[in-house]
Amino acid sequence: MFSSGALSRTMKAAAIKAPLRTFAQATSASTARKVQMSNFEKDQYINYQRIEDNLAIVRKRLNQPMTLAEKIVYGHLDDAHNQDIERGKSYLKLRPDRVACQDATAQMALLQFMSAGLPNVAVPSTVHCDHLIEAQVGGAKDLSRAKDINKEVYDFLSTSCAKYGLGFWKPGSGIIHQIILENYAFPGGLMIGTDSHTPNAGGLGMVAIGVGGADAVDVMADIPWELKCPKVIGVKLTGQMSGWTSAKDIILKVAGILTVKGGTGAIVEYFGPGVDTLSCTGMATICNMGAEIGATTSLFPYNARMGDYLKATTRPYIADWADSFQHNLKADAGAHYDQVIEIDLNTLEPHINGPFTPDLATPLSKFKEAVKTNGWPAKLEVGLIGSCTNSSYEDMARSASIAQEALDHGLKAKSIFTITPGSEQIRATIEQDGQMATLNAAGGIVLANACGPCIGQWDRQDVPKGTKNSIITSYNRNFTGRNDANPQTHAFVASPEIVTAMTFAGDLTFDPTKDTLTGADGKPFKFSAPTGNALPPKGYNPGEDTYQPPPKEKSDVTVKVSPTSNRLQLLEPFAKWNGKDMEDMPILIKVKGKCTTDHISMAGPWLKFRGHLDNISNNMLIGALNSENEAVNSVKNQFSGKYDTVPAVARDYKAKGQPWIVIGDENYGEGSSREHAALEVRHLGGAAVITKSFARIHETNCKKQGLLPLTFANPADYDKIAPFDKVSIQGLTNFKEGVPLNLHVKKQDGSELDIKLNHTFNEDQIKWFKFGSALNQMAAKAQARA
Repeated sequence: MFSSGALSRTMKAAAIKAPLRTFAQATSASTARKVQMSNFEKDQYINYQRIEDNLAIVRKRLNQPMTLAEKIVYGHLDDAHNQDIERGKSYLKLRPDRVACQDATAQMALLQFMSAGLPNVAVPSTVHCDHLIEAQVGGAKDLSRAKDINKEVYDFLSTSCAKYGLGFWKPGSGIIHQIILENYAFPGGLMIGTDSHTPNAGGLGMVAIGVGGADAVDVMADIPWELKCPKVIGVKLTGQMSGWTSAKDIILKVAGILTVKGGTGAIVEYFGPGVDTLSCTGMATICNMGAEIGATTSLFPYNARMGDYLKATTRPYIADWADSFQHNLKADAGAHYDQVIEIDLNTLEPHINGPFTPDLATPLSKFKEAVKTNGWPAKLEVGLIGSCTNSSYEDMARSASIAQEALDHGLKAKSIFTITPGSEQIRATIEQDGQMATLNAAGGIVLANACGPCIGQWDRQDVPKGTKNSIITSYNRNFTGRNDANPQTHAFVASPEIVTAMTFAGDLTFDPTKDTLTGADGKPFKFSAPTGNALPPKGYNPGEDTYQPPPKEKSDVTVKVSPTSNRLQLLEPFAKWNGKDMEDMPILIKVKGKCTTDHISMAGPWLKFRGHLDNISNNMLIGALNSENEAVNSVKNQFSGKYDTVPAVARDYKAKGQPWIVIGDENYGEGSSREHAALEVRHLGGAAVITKSFARIHETNCKKQGLLPLTFANPADYDKIAPFDKVSIQGLTNFKEGVPLNLHVKKQDGSELDIKLNHTFNEDQIKWFKFGSALNQMAAKAQARA
């Protein structure tokens, strides 16, 4: 290992020696206790006994020390005796403890669940209204407007949750991940959520994984959930942060090392003496943004900081039980990691990542130079703090300490300054303890307890669309146009403390650790390092009650979907595979460069159509760059020879009964977990997506909907494909796990060539394809049992 804070990586498997201890076995008395899973689910209990029993079996089979990630994942195996277990290869069948859905993805998930014909969800599940609230003028007015505009959708979610036994968090309650951390996450648990930042719960020692809605439906229907056995990347933390450095800077640094796809197929597990210096919510911040490196999830070992948070959020009984189960809530001595990164917190400095990608990491000390060298707009138009990544009490307290110092010198924010509380509890607590008043006095605008600008729900009016400008946020994601639909907005990501300080300078080149500002008295001053408590000294204030529990009697609950609605649409099953190879298909678009789920299915104003598949399909691939003409949302119809929008050409092909394919670049589908990016392609007649590589969630979503996500065996073959080629996918009549397929290409000049295509389908997933979708297969099984 290098010293002085340098980072080292072991690219092959590395053994990390944890403090020596034996593989202690908890007594049946301790694991068999009935400890409730949350304060809202009195009859649902944490099943540590299952973990204990499964690990006893797995230890005998593997005969080796295990990482924490392995303990939790293997502890939730459906069949520990017979499950193949090989990192990066085996498909594990797991039994998650719970499911969480946000309102935008919940619509399609619940519509799919309704199609399955089941009376009740099989595991504790919740829906959280956070995505449909647009930031315009401020919290109360924006929330009121959202409730009015989205009434039909909220009513659908409320009644369907009541009908099928899900907990429902009403609009205004807060962001899904903050609500989960405050109320549902627990050490050693396994949760899936229909949002890519579900890993936030790793801050409480939980394996929490973002998935598409079809995966959530499987678990809610009592079907084992499938996950490719993840590799494990270890991040060893030593030392202790000080000054302006925060937990956010750890993940900003890690993102710079691993890049947006470096964590694909792996769980990132933090360990080392530096872990105990972080707050629980700081650990959650790190896990949350782990989605930006493509990681399956991220997590921390259980420690006293987590116990303190559980007690502060009125769950001392979980802290007590986790204390007694600690042997399975941390890695074994000598556990093997597939890769190791080491970070010395003593020397880690603040980082700023971006623009346009969350892995372009620049240390604060070099950021001024980077702004000038790259010609990024130095004037800071807007600073935005909060979001699911950084809206904890600690984040708000540290930001308020900076704002208070600016006020003491007679200054207010030069840039527009917005604050998004992560939950109603956080909002009420910072109002109670004075941080909100300080931020307001400094010129801050407090937005609703919702996602808001982080996901593009921002009615931005300060600069015309198309204007080159800079913003800085404490969010997690900064793809082109994500926050405000302006492709010329240079969005940078940093800690809330750095964002807050920069808003008072109004300048991206301002370094609060070195530079001074001029106070109202004309004298220069330099900000002190931020300060703030990790937990509120007076305790959390829960604020307004926004939770709707499932009713005990639901026979009179009716779920209605109007056939004339433009917001909701009942689903029709996709067609089954016809049993033949796919011949002479046109390429709808050959995508060039980065293509995230934002490019495939934009959010922002399109979120209102998330429950209506046909309407939202009008945004399919409208943000993707066409390699043929270097334009977005402009492709040539191979029948008419005319250019039109991507969805319009796809609809024309579908009307003619002509399947089509998409050609993509590296890490296709990175970003959000939204399954609409797969559903829309399938709905408009797409048959396959062929790329250099896929992001994990999107590849699975494509499989679930009966699409063929395929990759070039040789990534350079991407360059052999021309946009107007006709292609056939051969080998489907003998479609088998591990057997490549063939892409037969016919060129416009009459020449032909064959290209080898790889896939990651296993035998069960091949059945999804043959049935037309995973939901079709589920419905067929239900019908056979009837």
